[in-house]
Amino acid sequence: MKRLSELRSGGRGRIMSFEDNDLFLKLMEMGCVPGELVKVEQIAPLGDPISISVAGYNLSLRLNEADNIFIEELV
Repeated sequence: MKRLSELRSGGRGRIMSFEDNDLFLKLMEMGCVPGELVKVEQIAPLGDPISISVAGYNLSLRLNEADNIFIEELV
């Protein structure tokens, strides 16, 4: 498993679990639920934030939020 923050632009994966329970509810409300497919659309020039597509819409996450999401990378 990798962290979402480790994916490069264009990388895809399936959300497996979360590290921080405090962010867990916030991320679930935004559509980041286990089993959901996610794709990194863009990464800001300095690396933070990142834009992802999940559950049919685009979402911007801070790098520390993306660091709490464990994914299975899809090739």
